[in-house]
Amino acid sequence: MTGPRIGRAACVGGGVIGGGWIARFLLAGIDVDVFDPHPDAQRIVGEVVANAERAYAMLTHAPLPPRGRLAFHASLAEAVAHADWIQESVPERLDLKRGVLAEIDAAARPAAMIGSSTSGLLPTDLQGGMAHPERLFVAHPYNPVYLLPLVELVGGRQTDKAVIGKAQAALPTIGMKGVVIDREIEAFVGDRLLEALWREALWLVKDDVCDVETLDDVIRYSFGLRWAQMGLFQTYRIAGGEAGMRHFLQQFGPCLAWPWTKLTDVPRMDDALVDKIAAQSDAQADGLSIRELERLRDENLVGILQSLKTGDGGKGWGAGRLLAEFENALQDRAVPVPDDGGPLKLLTATVSPGWIDYNGHMTEYRYLQLFGEATDAFLRMIGVDSAYVAGGSSYYTVESHLRHLAQARAGQRLDVVTVLVGHDAKRLHLAHAVTDEAGTTLATAEHLLLHVTGERAAPAPLAVAAALDREAGRAARLPRPDFIGRAIAMPPAGP
Repeated sequence: MTGPRIGRAACVGGGVIGGGWIARFLLAGIDVDVFDPHPDAQRIVGEVVANAERAYAMLTHAPLPPRGRLAFHASLAEAVAHADWIQESVPERLDLKRGVLAEIDAAARPAAMIGSSTSGLLPTDLQGGMAHPERLFVAHPYNPVYLLPLVELVGGRQTDKAVIGKAQAALPTIGMKGVVIDREIEAFVGDRLLEALWREALWLVKDDVCDVETLDDVIRYSFGLRWAQMGLFQTYRIAGGEAGMRHFLQQFGPCLAWPWTKLTDVPRMDDALVDKIAAQSDAQADGLSIRELERLRDENLVGILQSLKTGDGGKGWGAGRLLAEFENALQDRAVPVPDDGGPLKLLTATVSPGWIDYNGHMTEYRYLQLFGEATDAFLRMIGVDSAYVAGGSSYYTVESHLRHLAQARAGQRLDVVTVLVGHDAKRLHLAHAVTDEAGTTLATAEHLLLHVTGERAAPAPLAVAAALDREAGRAARLPRPDFIGRAIAMPPAGP
C-alpha cells in the first residue's frame, strides 16, 4: 500500500455512490466531511456505512485503522475547506454538476484533488466555470464503492496529468485500483460495455425470449464468473486454446458479421415495457428489501474476493491480489503494542457466515486460521513483517495443539490473546486463546515455530532476538497458561 496518503476527504452528495465513497474513506481511517442537503442524508449514509462495516468484518481480519471521523456540514464550503481529496457525487445533470464543481473549486485548498463520480459526462464539459480546472478529473467507481475496487480516472482537456498520477497513486492506500482512460468519451469504458449488454438484454425481455430472472441466471452462472477473475480478452485468449488469441479471432471473428444483435436499435421504453420489467424484477426480489439485497450482494462479493486472494500460489489474482496487498500493508502498519497488564490481544474477528458448518457453528479449521493470523501478528510485533519475509527469512510452524472448548456462531465477535511461553535462538513457543465478548474461552492453541532462512533452520537475527527477550520479560510476569504441554489421550479403560 504505497502512494500519497489522503489525510482528509470531503464528499459532496451522500446517495448510493456518495455513501459508498464515504464508507470507503472512513474504513481506511480517513476523516470525511460531508455536504448533502437531503433531509435523510445522515440516515442514508449511516445505513450504507453500517453495511460496509458488516462487509469488511467478513472481508478481512487485517487490523483496520480506527474508523475516520464523519462530520456533516450545513454548507458545501465548510465541508470541502480542509480536504485533500474531494469527491462530487451529485445527480447526473450537467448544469447541476458544473455549478457544484465551481462552488467546490472556489472553496477548496489549492492542493486539493477534485474527483467527479459521473458515469458518463465528459470532464471537459464539467470543467466549464472552474477557476482551477487543472485539478478536476472523473473518478468513476462501481457500486458498492466500498467493496468493488476499480476507479476509472479520466482527465479533461485542462486536467493536469500530474493530478491524475497523484490520484492513481493515492487510491491503493484505500484499497482501490485506479485505471487511467487515455481519451475522454461519453460513458468512458466500463459503462460503454455495460450499456451494450443492457441494450441487448432489454430486447431479449421485450421480445419474450426470456424473463429478467433467466437473463440474470445466464450471466451469473456462466461468463459472469469468468469475468470476475479474468475479464474479456484474457477469457477469450484461453478460448482460443494453445493457439491463443489469434486462433480465437480467426475462428469467431466472422460471427461479428452475423445478424444476431440489435445493439444499433433500442426498444422504446414505453409504459408497457417498463411495467413488464418492473413486475418481473419485483417477482425476482421475492420480498427482499434493498438493504437485504445489498447485504446478500456484499456476502457474495466478499466470497469472490476472498477466493481470488488465494490465487496464483497464494499471491492473489486480480482484485484478490489487490486485497492481499492492502491487507499486508494494514497489518505491517498496525503492529500491536504490548500491554504490561496482561496477555497480548493480537486479533479481533467477526465470524463470517461462510465459516459456519452444517451444525450451525464455526467449523474447526477456521480456529486454526485465527490462531495462524494471531501468530503472524506476533511475528510482525517482533519485526518479522512482510519485508522481512521477502528477504528470505521467517518462522515456520512445526507443531500445533488445539483444543475446542465451546462453539462460535455467525456474527460473533472473537478476540485472540497470546502469551510467549518460551524461545531460544531458533525456536519460538506461543500459546493462544480465542475468547468471546463475555470473556469465555472457546478454543486454545499451542504452537512451536522454527526460524528459517531459505529452507534451513537458522538463528534469528539480533534485532528479532532482542524483541523476543523484551516480550519474554513482560510475559514472565503473567500466569502461565494452564493448557501448556497437554496431550491427547484416552482415559484408561475401566476394569
